[in-house]
Amino acid sequence: MESNAGNHKEGESHDDGHGGIFGPNTELYFAILSGALLGAGYGLTFVGGLNTWISMGLYFGAYFFGGFFTTKEAVENVRKGTFEIDSLMLVAAIGAGILGEWAEGALLLFLFSLGHALEHYALARARKSIEALANLAPPVALVKRDGKEQEIPVEQLELGDVIIVKPNSKVPADGVLVKGEGSVNQAPITGESVPVDKKAVSDPDRDYAAEKNIPAEHRVFAGTINGYAALEIKVIRKAEDSTIARLIKLVNEAEQQKSPTQLFTDRFEKIFVPSVLILVGLLCLAFLVVDEPFSKSFYRAMSVLVAASPCALAISTPSAVLSGVARAARGGVLVKGGKPLEDLGSLEAVAFDKTGTLTEGKPKLTNILPFEGTDEKQFLQVAMAVEKQSDHPLAKAIVNGIKEKYPDLTAIDASKVKGIVGKGVSAEYDGKTVLIGNKALFEDKGGLDKSLEDQVAKLEAEGNTTILVHFDGKFIGILSLMDVAREEAKGVLAELQALGIKQMIMLTGDNQQVGEAVANEIGITKVMGNLMPEDKVAAVEKLDSQHGKVAMVGDGVNDAPAMAKSTVGIAMGAAGSDVALETADIALMGDKLEGLPFAIGLSRRARSIIKQNLWISLGVVAVLVPLTILGVASIGPAVIAHEGSTLLVVFNALRLLIYKK
Repeated sequence: MESNAGNHKEGESHDDGHGGIFGPNTELYFAILSGALLGAGYGLTFVGGLNTWISMGLYFGAYFFGGFFTTKEAVENVRKGTFEIDSLMLVAAIGAGILGEWAEGALLLFLFSLGHALEHYALARARKSIEALANLAPPVALVKRDGKEQEIPVEQLELGDVIIVKPNSKVPADGVLVKGEGSVNQAPITGESVPVDKKAVSDPDRDYAAEKNIPAEHRVFAGTINGYAALEIKVIRKAEDSTIARLIKLVNEAEQQKSPTQLFTDRFEKIFVPSVLILVGLLCLAFLVVDEPFSKSFYRAMSVLVAASPCALAISTPSAVLSGVARAARGGVLVKGGKPLEDLGSLEAVAFDKTGTLTEGKPKLTNILPFEGTDEKQFLQVAMAVEKQSDHPLAKAIVNGIKEKYPDLTAIDASKVKGIVGKGVSAEYDGKTVLIGNKALFEDKGGLDKSLEDQVAKLEAEGNTTILVHFDGKFIGILSLMDVAREEAKGVLAELQALGIKQMIMLTGDNQQVGEAVANEIGITKVMGNLMPEDKVAAVEKLDSQHGKVAMVGDGVNDAPAMAKSTVGIAMGAAGSDVALETADIALMGDKLEGLPFAIGLSRRARSIIKQNLWISLGVVAVLVPLTILGVASIGPAVIAHEGSTLLVVFNALRLLIYKK
């Protein structure tokens, strides 16, 4: 027995079916008219000397306006070959009229139509949170074509078009910055609270449309808000393929996926509805065994029918899922339906990929250790002179790290630079030989003495990659690099622990020592190192068997198999990533871990509200049915409790829309 709100497919607007002479709120106005006519008709019964047909006429008017949309939907359902128990509310009202209880029947239809109008209004509020996403991107764009600037609809933008975005205006398309620099507020897409600095690419003529890993500092998304500077952006996605368009599509699809609780209520209703119909049929025949007229038996049966209709049960979970998905989307988290929304809140274990998820994903200079008798700046000049001529990631990290510490440091160019695969590099600086590399580079040159060996071993035990610098026949110092933990990682893991996550496990392809060094710094409870992608899948399966449910947090690309095996797959930095959006159950649109505690906290609240709604809806039915069978409650109180409980669960679910991070 579903309420009219439940008769629509989730994701469709209820207003569409209830438009009319007063627009989308016609059902509400009809309900108010029904109530006004009912009140007037009932009031006139106390005026002496008036013809009773005047009150009857007003009751007929109340029937018309109160039953208009219920009748319309009943006819539509019959045409489609479906049967909705709410249609029997109409039968109950007609039955009350046949028995001469016109005021009671009019009251039933008035309260029923008013309740449904308010349900539709309340649910529309949740849907507007999702529909608002569609309004984030502006409808037109200022584009440069043939040397001229012209304003065109965003649907007409082509890949490679260069658009101009003025200060404090919305970005109309996904693209890369080709001219200008400034900050962009990405909160509408990624949920990031602080604007992100952007700068132009070095090669504006290049085709970036097919590139998968465009640095965040160059990339912008439709629907984000430009800051203080005018920007020129090259379009890399058409309007229908933009991140915001995909997000809207996936959120709408998510609404249609049923949660475990919804599946339970569906199964429950399949048993409950026929049982109620059999009970109502038997109660209609009660006059055969009880000394009472048929009219009384029929009236009691209609009262039970109203009381037993579990409209609140039907709408309790969908309304909570809708509100939860909408609130998550506003916070930069894409939740693909009711199942991951509920599952996320029941987790006790979360597995994390290390590189790029818990760490920055790139090496960073962590230690500068000149040996005794060597000036630090001279040591760094030698290292920078050689490494700046290499395009190796470690070399770039060394140069960037030195520049961060000494922005004005300069060095003459090294000469005869030669890479030694897997070991390091040799060169000449200031006429003297330089060797920079790992331990293996020096093995055939006598190796390292014990004290230097111990120093290197200590650094590597802490998770560092060590680089030795040998200049003019002697070691002058050590540089160490490490993929450092994200700034926010420690705080986020502490929040997760406070939320009741008992196990936080790191799954990494790096060696165990490196993993444990990062884990000790940020508070990971367990490290599993030296894992190949297939090993991560096996690890997730094992964790799942130990903890019942486990989430896998990764980048959605290398970790896709492990994410697919987990109860809930969570992708980091999904904005602009097709793979992450497709593979994950939940996608954190921004490349920040802070979205994870928010998502889990929201899921916990959603689960709590769903449970409350189930108790309310089933509790009202459990109390009302016996009372109506015993004749203690009639149609009037039954419909008040029925509609009241339905509204209560809807408005309870809407509390998720104001959930705070």
